[in-house]
Amino acid sequence: MDSSYKIIQAGDSRSFDGPHPFVDNSDPQGAARVFIGQHAGSAFAAAGPLDACPFIAIELGQECLGEHTGEDGGREGSNVLGLARFRLGSAPPTALVELVRQPQTRPAAIAAARAALTAAGLKVAICGDFPGRIVDRLIRPYLNAALRRLDERLASAQDLDKTLCLGLGYPEGPIALLERTGLAQHHDVTQALYRALGEPAYAPARRAQVAKARQRRAGFN
Repeated sequence: MDSSYKIIQAGDSRSFDGPHPFVDNSDPQGAARVFIGQHAGSAFAAAGPLDACPFIAIELGQECLGEHTGEDGGREGSNVLGLARFRLGSAPPTALVELVRQPQTRPAAIAAARAALTAAGLKVAICGDFPGRIVDRLIRPYLNAALRRLDERLASAQDLDKTLCLGLGYPEGPIALLERTGLAQHHDVTQALYRALGEPAYAPARRAQVAKARQRRAGFN
């Protein structure tokens, strides 16, 4: 199985914003193609036919892979996968990579992409093509709920965090986690999921809306 690959950088990447073995292992003559950066989808669209590649990976934001590959009544799938290395807000990227597949994605392409990522020390989770993938789908409602309970004065921020850390073994409470990684960034992600999924649990909590408004007033988007 040939898991060599060439990286095509198209703008700033949230997955690889600094040195990493996965970037270092890129081979200009590699058989596969990995498109990273905020314009990765556009670079893929401009790349021409790549059917012979063992795998193609496109870095995703909150969008679905199907926006770049097209869909075909549930029969879609090829050698193209989505890729996103999870990071929460301004925190550094983690070792977790969510590798997005479509219903008919070739098993050999999944295996080759997984081999390339794990060889660089990354941990791979395979998921279907849905907005938010795995982590954001699970964690954003929890974070919104914690912010709403804080607004309702169920407990102080410190006691909410303490309860979840000591009661459930969480390494960090939700309020401290959001303050460390950015409430405004949480707003952006959960707002995108709310628009895509329409589920109230993803609607940004009031404190996230306030943080986003303050960010805009300061001249940042």
